[in-house]
Amino acid sequence: MKIAIMGAMPEEIHSFLDETNPDPLLKHFHKTAKVEHGGNTYRQATYKNLELVLAYSKIGKVNATLTASTLLEKFGAQMLLFTGVAGAVNPAYKIGDLVAATALCQHDLDISIFGHPHGLVPEGAVYVSPSQELIKLAQDVAERKGLVLHQGIIATGDQFVASPERKEWIATTFKADAIEMEGAAVAVVCHALNVPFFVLRAMSDTADTDAHFDFDAFLKVSAKTSSSFVLAMLESLADG
Repeated sequence: MKIAIMGAMPEEIHSFLDETNPDPLLKHFHKTAKVEHGGNTYRQATYKNLELVLAYSKIGKVNATLTASTLLEKFGAQMLLFTGVAGAVNPAYKIGDLVAATALCQHDLDISIFGHPHGLVPEGAVYVSPSQELIKLAQDVAERKGLVLHQGIIATGDQFVASPERKEWIATTFKADAIEMEGAAVAVVCHALNVPFFVLRAMSDTADTDAHFDFDAFLKVSAKTSSSFVLAMLESLADG
């Protein structure tokens, strides 16, 4: 099986890609190729019996759409695992907590003037749901490791939310538990191409007025938390 591992920023897949950093996650992979395509770098590797292709997209929905499409269409990935960080909307979430998306939506998609709900375009849907099998696999991994894995709705938009008012609007409108900038775009691509996917986020901030300070402070540790969990999922997929 060929599996895509994707993040938005270098930090989000730093453990998998940075050969200059003696990160313990690197030792698990055998690197086979580096491919430059469409202004981005894709790394091919193997892990046990799995073929992997890894990339970070750069921030935002357009970049995420391009990278996800490339991973599936050019490299032939049969599954996509997204790892990264997000802002917590659910007040029960703390910085560092892990959240598996049960559904993803676009909070900045608005043609409501034509009578459509926020987040909807004709012939589309407000929410796109990841693979239930991968969510179950992630929950099994969390239980085996004694970790808490939240499950919730993740809202995506081309905005870094650092406003209590905007955060509350997104929470109320979409019943969102976390906010980020790529997940729903990846979800739309995978759903359209009928490829199972999973989106995991570690909380790096709480999407309020201090969000940019928290994000800078906790980005690397939260990203490492998420990528380490994805490695554990790969181990289960390889052994299963």
